[in-house]
Amino acid sequence: MNSPRLSPWSVPLIAICTFVSYNVAWAADQKSSAPSEALFLIQIIVLVVAGRLLGELMVRMGQPSIMGQIIGGILLGPSVFGLLLPDAQTALFPEQEIQKAMTDAVGQLGILFLLLLAGMETDLALAVRLRRAAAGVSLTGIAIPFALGFAAGEFMPSSLLPNAGERLVTSLFLGTALSISSVKIVASVVREMDFMRRNVGQLIVASAIIDDTVGWVIIAVTFSLAKNGTVDVSTLARSVIGTVAFMAFSFTIGRRIVFEIIRWINDSFKSDLPVLSGIIAIMGAMAIVTNAIGVHTVLGAFVAGILVGQSPILTRQIEGQLRALTTALFMPVFFGLTGLHTDLSVLADQSTLLLAMGLVLIASLGKFGGAFVGSKIGGFSNAEAIALGCGMNARGSTEVIVASIGLSVGVLDQRLFSVIVAMAVVTTMAMPPTLRWALARLPMREEEKERLASEAFEKDSFLSRFERILLAIDHSPNGDLAARLSGHFAALRKMPVTILDVDGDDGAAEKQLDAGTGSDSRAKEISQRVQSTAEKAVETQAVVGESGDAAGELHISVRKKDAELQKVLTETSEKGHDLMFVGVEPTTGTKGGYADRLASMISAFAGTAAIITSRGRLPEKDADLRILVPVSGTERSMKAAEFALVVAKATGSTITAVYFRETRQATPVSRVSDVTDTHRAAFRKLDQIAAFHGVDIDKVVSAGSSPELAILRHARRGRFNLIILGVSRRAGEDLSYGTVADTLLETADRSFVFVET
Repeated sequence: MNSPRLSPWSVPLIAICTFVSYNVAWAADQKSSAPSEALFLIQIIVLVVAGRLLGELMVRMGQPSIMGQIIGGILLGPSVFGLLLPDAQTALFPEQEIQKAMTDAVGQLGILFLLLLAGMETDLALAVRLRRAAAGVSLTGIAIPFALGFAAGEFMPSSLLPNAGERLVTSLFLGTALSISSVKIVASVVREMDFMRRNVGQLIVASAIIDDTVGWVIIAVTFSLAKNGTVDVSTLARSVIGTVAFMAFSFTIGRRIVFEIIRWINDSFKSDLPVLSGIIAIMGAMAIVTNAIGVHTVLGAFVAGILVGQSPILTRQIEGQLRALTTALFMPVFFGLTGLHTDLSVLADQSTLLLAMGLVLIASLGKFGGAFVGSKIGGFSNAEAIALGCGMNARGSTEVIVASIGLSVGVLDQRLFSVIVAMAVVTTMAMPPTLRWALARLPMREEEKERLASEAFEKDSFLSRFERILLAIDHSPNGDLAARLSGHFAALRKMPVTILDVDGDDGAAEKQLDAGTGSDSRAKEISQRVQSTAEKAVETQAVVGESGDAAGELHISVRKKDAELQKVLTETSEKGHDLMFVGVEPTTGTKGGYADRLASMISAFAGTAAIITSRGRLPEKDADLRILVPVSGTERSMKAAEFALVVAKATGSTITAVYFRETRQATPVSRVSDVTDTHRAAFRKLDQIAAFHGVDIDKVVSAGSSPELAILRHARRGRFNLIILGVSRRAGEDLSYGTVADTLLETADRSFVFVET
């Protein structure tokens, strides 16, 4: 007879039950009234493991993982565990205030980290781009359920209120809890459905972003009222004025301060994870400020997250580290404690059950109706309006945090808190299947297809991998051209630039800085040139970002050469610089090949290098540049073509791609119609890249036994003054990029850029 087969969930569940039973028995034997560190660790482990297991189960069922974490807390609380084994539940989670304070402290940190992460994930550019339609959907979606929730609080029997004398504040909390969507839940479901870049998907997320932003301001003001228990005009005015002033300062001067702090920490510190510590400090400082002006700390954490998320040098690695810490520890503990404080036994009371059902109905119909009305006013179809209504009806973490705040300040009692958490769970779990159903009924528009294809190209493009530019130059014409090109490139790609004057004296940077001469004055001159060329790029192509950024938002910093050049380059690449514009003289060595200093610089830098050499006379006006980019159909040449197209777009210059074939006898330049299918495939790919960047590119074909000579011959015949060539390093001790590039290095009579791919 075959033995019964255990399911994959049996082993971890048996393990956690055994672990809990053993430690509960141990905890029950502790007679001391002093807080127990061991019990604290047991509580944290139980909440994390239970939240992770049930969260995994929820994900596999198509639900958000935080639902599993909340349900895990409910199962461990008085609703299930406390009902079945009350003594064991009390032993594991005693009511002793000093013991509860330990886990509550982790939960309070969890709120701040959750809001920090939510702010970092907030796409303000998306909200700004869709501000009219999203604002209409969001504001009606907030106003209608808020009014219904407020009315429910005003007409609720006094017996259901925690304090009849504070009905107004309780009503405000109910209205807030019913009116705000959880952008995290909304975004995760829309992303899972692959609708994040669809029109309706973007509008749903943008509306949820506005919902969250407006909601936390409402919560902050409501909290200030809750601390007094009544509406005090002076207190309300101070809170509102303080909130407005805080928001205005944060998104103007504060934005720049946060950027500079992160940049300085990233570039100056050598210890592990310094930026992560800096972000936590920024979050704490802004939370303290909001607490000082009389509103809740969550607003400071949320705004801090928005500013940190917009930092131009916030690498994916740093963001991933913060998300990992929050997801692995703070989320399961906070949501587990929320479930732990929820007592569903209150629903046994008929009046409380009716209240819960009424709030779920009001919340669902109010949110759906508000979003539906807003979308119809905005001119959307019925199918789109239904999808918007379904998408906005998810409370999730937002309402749980609101309820926790209300419980902590005494505006909500255990009964109302449990009702609001139950409402959040029901509406959040209903949202994914209804939104999937609504989105599946929406056909894709033609312009959506084009935009999705364009965004797919951007995601897979060669240039999308780069986040930060290092401009390593000396005082030569090569350095001047590198500064000029980097400014155009940075403006179009919106990448921060760090300037490194490689001629600076080792160890003398501070002395030169005090004197205001030497490398410091040179760095300022270069910085001004980069900024000037960036402004020209903006003027030429009207390159204004989705968030309104222009050349004034270009972030330029200076890296002092305070050590050996190779060591400095290695350190800067470790600090997130992944694209280096190199402009140094000489480029060639005395015995041919690449100069020793250039070769050592390329070797020391771990990222991609663009080697820039100025030869011949370049036009003063950027629009007079004539760019030649040789292509051969290889990935290397196509990546260089993309680089060249960015420069051409930023400068407004002309660009020509030449396809070279190797044959025994040279033939004259052919028309595009004369090429073979192989060449046509290369040109089709080139056309896709050019169309994405919105640049017209001429295409011709040339052939010859010596590609490098054919390139120069065509450059002279067409009077091209800048050649951009894709190269790759060859194996060996000496720097080499192959015969074509190495020959051009020594024979070219005009400027060129070698782009490593």
